[in-house]
Amino acid sequence: MSFQGGRKAPSRKGSMHDVPKDLMKQIKDLEAQFTVETPKLHEIVAKFQSELEKGLTREGGSIPMNPTWVIGYPSGEETGTYLALDMGGTNLRVCEVELPEEKGQYDIYQSKYRLPEELKSGTGEQLFDYIAECVKQFLIANHEGEDISELKDLHLGFTFSYPCTQDAIDHGVLQRWTKGFDISGVEGEDVVPMFEEALERKGVPIRITALVNDTTGTLIASAYTDPLTRIGCIFGTGCNAAYMEEVGCVPKLDHLGLDPNLQIAINCEWGAFDNERVVLPRTVYDVHIDKTSPRPGQQIFEKMVAGLYLGELFRLVLVDLHANPEVKIFEGQDISALQNEYSLDASFLADIENDPWENLMETHALFEKNLKIDTTEPERKLVRRLAELIGTRAARLSACGVAAIAKKKGITSCHVGADGSVFNLYPHFQTRGAQALREIFGWGKEVREDPIQIVPSEDGSGVGAALIAALTMKRIKQGIHAGVNVKRKNSLIPPV
Repeated sequence: MSFQGGRKAPSRKGSMHDVPKDLMKQIKDLEAQFTVETPKLHEIVAKFQSELEKGLTREGGSIPMNPTWVIGYPSGEETGTYLALDMGGTNLRVCEVELPEEKGQYDIYQSKYRLPEELKSGTGEQLFDYIAECVKQFLIANHEGEDISELKDLHLGFTFSYPCTQDAIDHGVLQRWTKGFDISGVEGEDVVPMFEEALERKGVPIRITALVNDTTGTLIASAYTDPLTRIGCIFGTGCNAAYMEEVGCVPKLDHLGLDPNLQIAINCEWGAFDNERVVLPRTVYDVHIDKTSPRPGQQIFEKMVAGLYLGELFRLVLVDLHANPEVKIFEGQDISALQNEYSLDASFLADIENDPWENLMETHALFEKNLKIDTTEPERKLVRRLAELIGTRAARLSACGVAAIAKKKGITSCHVGADGSVFNLYPHFQTRGAQALREIFGWGKEVREDPIQIVPSEDGSGVGAALIAALTMKRIKQGIHAGVNVKRKNSLIPPV
């Protein structure tokens, strides 16, 4: 997704007095389908909380609740220079992070590379060779005049934003691809040696010190600069959260005999919430997206709230309305461009919501340029309302996950560090999520400041990965292990 930041649209609604009855009927019907009322929020949060608990048990549940072997929060006094690699759903970011003596400070140098679409359905070797080449080019550019084969002392934190089972901090078996990826030869495999072999092929001598999920990185980076942080979230191409849990509250770790008071970061992988399809208010469009996805029946929650799917929901509704003989929309127009699957992303909806209500002429230009569709003003008002409904539902459902973690942990006041293009750039996403939290917790007007606030986390996944690499090296130097049953050869971390 390539959002354009900037002006935010006014929140007031435009007049609907000139919208024909057939379109108004559809608007009302869409409002009924996509609006999540307060009682439904409570129902979702209760189910979410129970599923979080279930994921920590030996039996497990749909939400994996993966222990990350990131132990405890940073002190703010970590120092050194570390590499960080952040592989998201759309882009790849390579960073060099310097942690100076000043507490809670950092300097970051970074380059961004786009992940080619063909890699998303290629082979694991193709993927990791591409990533290794990006790391190599970054090192050449940032260490001019140096022989990169001499950079063996640089430690790398690898942010790999996909569900992994981790027996150690430098080990991770991919459970399944998400965010529309379908790369062969990686699921069920440890991604760390696969990546290290690619680095070796490219002549880059660096080893992975820590494999990190982007939400865990966001949690740690946010806590480094803001001690009020208790939860880290990603609202971007995908969606997820991480938080610190006492080992004694994780029954599936009981057999290890660890200190029950030890704090370990849990990567929830909450995109899998309600895979059983019990409580989420899915529309026919949500059902279609799931059925036609590479992994039907999985990541049900993610497919309703993540940036990868918002544009497709929007597109499906418009195609459906155009096919309805009772609805007069885009009459006599060629909608072939609109019929291309996933041709619209969340930034398209963001641009519509950023358009001031007066005539919605920016929306007119957007449809003309991208879809070759000439819209009428009533059609643009329906389009605007549809974008608002989809964006609002995503924000309100996302808030349910935050509330579920807070209720589970008995957190009554905290900051939630959030990163991701949808959170940072989608108009009103933050305010809509905050409103949902007020409804869930019953904060009235007498509450001057929301006790639980979702706040931006800058450079979360990059700086967080570097910090976790620093924390890991500190533990290694102290002779403290951070993993169990490690099967990987030459792991930095000794098994229990």
